[in-house]
Amino acid sequence: MSSPEDFQPSHAAYLYLELADFVAGQIQRGDLKPGARLPPEREFAEEYGVSIGTARRATRELRERGLVTTLPIKGTFVVDNPGDVSGS
Repeated sequence: MSSPEDFQPSHAAYLYLELADFVAGQIQRGDLKPGARLPPEREFAEEYGVSIGTARRATRELRERGLVTTLPIKGTFVVDNPGDVSGS
Protein backbone atom coordinates (compact mmCIF):
# COMPACT_ATOMS: atom_id res chain seq x y z
CA MET A 1 0.00 0.00 0.00
CA SER A 2 1.31 3.44 -0.88
CA SER A 3 1.70 6.08 1.78
CA PRO A 4 2.21 9.84 1.69
CA GLU A 5 5.93 9.22 2.09
CA ASP A 6 5.89 7.46 -1.31
CA PHE A 7 4.71 10.65 -3.03
CA GLN A 8 7.77 12.00 -4.85
CA PRO A 9 6.82 14.84 -7.20
CA SER A 10 9.01 15.29 -10.26
CA HIS A 11 8.47 19.06 -10.53
CA ALA A 12 8.03 18.49 -14.28
CA ALA A 13 4.25 18.92 -14.15
CA TYR A 14 1.75 20.79 -12.07
CA LEU A 15 2.00 19.53 -8.51
CA TYR A 16 -1.76 19.18 -8.09
CA LEU A 17 -1.89 16.88 -11.14
CA GLU A 18 0.94 14.74 -9.78
CA LEU A 19 -0.85 14.46 -6.44
CA ALA A 20 -4.15 13.63 -8.15
CA ASP A 21 -2.37 10.98 -10.27
CA PHE A 22 -0.76 9.52 -7.15
CA VAL A 23 -4.08 9.22 -5.31
CA ALA A 24 -5.81 7.96 -8.48
CA GLY A 25 -3.21 5.19 -8.61
CA GLN A 26 -4.04 4.25 -5.03
CA ILE A 27 -7.71 4.04 -5.97
CA GLN A 28 -7.06 2.00 -9.12
CA ARG A 29 -4.79 -0.45 -7.24
CA GLY A 30 -7.41 -0.88 -4.55
CA ASP A 31 -5.28 0.70 -1.81
CA LEU A 32 -8.16 3.14 -1.33
CA LYS A 33 -11.40 1.16 -1.42
CA PRO A 34 -14.82 2.43 -2.46
CA GLY A 35 -16.33 4.38 0.40
CA ALA A 36 -12.92 5.27 1.85
CA ARG A 37 -12.84 8.83 3.17
CA LEU A 38 -10.03 11.11 2.10
CA PRO A 39 -8.65 13.31 4.85
CA PRO A 40 -9.94 16.88 5.10
CA GLU A 41 -8.05 19.20 2.74
CA ARG A 42 -5.87 20.70 5.49
CA GLU A 43 -4.79 17.24 6.69
CA PHE A 44 -4.40 16.09 3.08
CA ALA A 45 -2.06 19.04 2.44
CA GLU A 46 -0.03 18.33 5.58
CA GLU A 47 0.25 14.59 4.84
CA TYR A 48 1.65 15.20 1.36
CA GLY A 49 3.65 18.31 2.17
CA VAL A 50 1.77 20.57 -0.23
CA SER A 51 -0.19 23.81 0.14
CA ILE A 52 -3.90 23.79 0.91
CA GLY A 53 -4.53 25.19 -2.57
CA THR A 54 -2.67 22.28 -4.16
CA ALA A 55 -4.61 19.78 -2.05
CA ARG A 56 -7.88 21.50 -2.99
CA ARG A 57 -7.05 21.44 -6.72
CA ALA A 58 -5.98 17.78 -6.54
CA THR A 59 -9.28 16.90 -4.84
CA ARG A 60 -11.19 18.82 -7.51
CA GLU A 61 -9.24 16.96 -10.22
CA LEU A 62 -10.14 13.62 -8.65
CA ARG A 63 -13.81 14.68 -8.58
CA GLU A 64 -13.65 15.68 -12.25
CA ARG A 65 -12.17 12.28 -13.10
CA GLY A 66 -15.11 10.62 -11.34
CA LEU A 67 -12.94 8.94 -8.73
CA VAL A 68 -14.26 10.70 -5.63
CA THR A 69 -17.33 12.59 -4.54
CA THR A 70 -17.58 15.31 -1.92
CA LEU A 71 -20.57 15.48 0.40
CA PRO A 72 -20.98 18.80 2.20
CA ILE A 73 -20.03 18.57 5.88
CA LYS A 74 -19.33 14.80 5.59
CA GLY A 75 -16.17 14.78 3.47
CA THR A 76 -14.71 13.37 0.28
CA PHE A 77 -15.11 9.68 -0.48
CA VAL A 78 -13.91 7.20 -3.11
CA VAL A 79 -16.87 6.33 -5.35
CA ASP A 80 -18.17 2.77 -5.79
CA ASN A 81 -17.65 2.73 -9.57
CA PRO A 82 -14.65 4.98 -10.32
CA GLY A 83 -15.03 6.76 -13.63
CA ASP A 84 -18.74 5.93 -13.76
CA VAL A 85 -20.07 9.06 -12.05
CA SER A 86 -22.46 11.35 -13.84
CA GLY A 87 -21.56 14.99 -13.51
CA SER A 88 -25.12 16.32 -13.42
